[in-house]
Amino acid sequence: MAVPKRKTSKARTRSRRAQWNLKAPQLGKCQNCGSRIPTHVVCPQCGHYMGRPMVVIED
Repeated sequence: MAVPKRKTSKARTRSRRAQWNLKAPQLGKCQNCGSRIPTHVVCPQCGHYMGRPMVVIED
């Protein structure tokens, strides 16, 4: 079985784990109503996607 030859230093471990961060979701504007929505998602306010109606929203 393979065994590491040397102990992994704290600096090497921490620099590797520095990439484990969370990013905020990308928000775009709806072309129809202007509300902020996640990209590539049908707008829950008006039901449009890429300027075209996809879902009928009833009040």
